Amino acid sequence: MTALPQAGCPYRIDATGADIHGEADALRARGPATRVVLPGLTDTIPTWVVTDPRLIRHLLAHRSISKDARQHWPALREGLVPADWSERVWVDVVNALGSYGPEHQRLRRPISDAFKTRRVRALVPRIEAITHNLLDALQDGHCPDEVIDLREKFTAKLPLAVVNLILGVPEDQHDAFREAVGGLFTTTETGEEAQATVTRVYELIGALVEHKKTRPGDDITSALIDAHERGDLTPGELADSLMLLIGAGHETTVGLLTHGTVNLTTHRDQLHLATTAQVPWSDVVEETLRHQAPISTILPRFPVKDVTDEESGVTFSAGDLIVIHYAAAGRDPAVHGPTAGEFDITRPDHTHLAFGHGAHLCPGAELARLEGRIAFAALFDRFPDLELAVDAAQLKPLPSYISNGFEALPVRLGHPQGERPPAEKAR
Repeated sequence: MTALPQAGCPYRIDATGADIHGEADALRARGPATRVVLPGLTDTIPTWVVTDPRLIRHLLAHRSISKDARQHWPALREGLVPADWSERVWVDVVNALGSYGPEHQRLRRPISDAFKTRRVRALVPRIEAITHNLLDALQDGHCPDEVIDLREKFTAKLPLAVVNLILGVPEDQHDAFREAVGGLFTTTETGEEAQATVTRVYELIGALVEHKKTRPGDDITSALIDAHERGDLTPGELADSLMLLIGAGHETTVGLLTHGTVNLTTHRDQLHLATTAQVPWSDVVEETLRHQAPISTILPRFPVKDVTDEESGVTFSAGDLIVIHYAAAGRDPAVHGPTAGEFDITRPDHTHLAFGHGAHLCPGAELARLEGRIAFAALFDRFPDLELAVDAAQLKPLPSYISNGFEALPVRLGHPQGERPPAEKAR
């Protein structure tokens, strides 16, 4: 395993994300919040990483904590943040993720309307159809013992197909979005590479908007265009809102499906409990989100004035950069005991913060959970003998301290249900 960077004071975050949970343990050992240096920034920019679930909830619900870097990050206004910083996109965008107060409410409203429970549940038949079409392609196109990348062909493909459905992305743009979106979360790119990724995504968004202007439909892109034409969104806010939906809507669910597949195939006893309905798939989804938060860390947040947490005694000064460590929060021993680092779908408490908390709670949380339940049930019903083709320890993490996942998921599908040889059926 790649060695963690030496933890001085402040702690230097590893840009490669080589050992997210090892780093989380090191950060947690320093207290509920600790000073850090982010890759690409200097130690002259006051930065905190928060790992304690109680403190995270406190900060995420605090009215004096902003996500608007343009208003509340002095380092940005003073030119201390490099223009080519690889994570610059997360502070430059003007959407619900990077706004504060009334502006946040305005930018979030059209997105929240699209993810109302009734609308999400109405998508079930279409998500099931997409899922089974992808599984049909796997079954028809590959032999049981062939090694394939399940991330490429299923766990990354399904979420993007669902996002494309919701946004109304035409079929001929699907592959281009899939190729471009993942780069938004890579934290090892040079500034030039990161900017090229952002430019490409905006080009695709521009093409999508032009397409939907002439072919509107019952989709989020058309609804956002309507909001823009009413004067509720500027052209930049329209594009940045689509950036948020495409990026966050895809990456979170990819991590959920990928990590869930790894954990279930390496815990066959728990897989049996799920496939025999002794434990509901909803518990599998929640335990996966707790054990492996798909977004490990998220930035940025800024106090608009000094904020002191009375219980911990930590004071966050106005303008400090605050990074929330969701992966650490899910495995906090104070909440989940000495087995916090273990995957266990039978544990009585799956409490996690993978979708955030408070005003910025992810509006697509119910959709991601729904996709997880549908995907896991269908995948292991179709391929009950699916197994990893390598040891889980050999899976290569994504080069990111933001996104928690693997670059590839090599598996053998095994014989599909109904086509297993008699000897295997009897096992």
